Amino acid sequence: MNNPLINPGLGTFFWMLVSFGILAFILGKWGWPMLLKSLKAREKAIEESLNAAEKAREEMKQLVAHNEDLLRQAKAEREEIMRNARLAKEEIEEKARLKASEEADRILEAARESINNEKLKAMHELKNQIASLSIDIAEKLMKTELSDKQKANGLIERELENAHLN
Repeated sequence: MNNPLINPGLGTFFWMLVSFGILAFILGKWGWPMLLKSLKAREKAIEESLNAAEKAREEMKQLVAHNEDLLRQAKAEREEIMRNARLAKEEIEEKARLKASEEADRILEAARESINNEKLKAMHELKNQIASLSIDIAEKLMKTELSDKQKANGLIERELENAHLN
């Protein structure tokens, strides 16, 4: 087993060591600082992202609290509006009831007046008819009484005696 990769010779070992030293020196001088700088920048970016996420979480909590306050205010306003609407509805209903009652009273009074007027008109018409019938009856009675000349002259003389002339 004389494989040069497994058992390297002293010269190969020396040059490998020198190559490794040069590589370590170059990496230590220029590579590692850049790598560490990149890692620090990444670490800083991650930390800033975490801070931003925490800040966003706090802002979300504040927004949620603000939204809940707004929701409570909106509910209170809605309740106030509903209460005012109920009061307005009751007021309108009461006004309508009063107006309907007044209108009914007015119609009832107008009907009473109309009934009284019709009653007076009927009584007046009845009196006129009674007067007309009385005149007709008196006329017929007078015709029958005055048809006889002696009765007529007697009636005239009697009425003249009863009438006192000034």
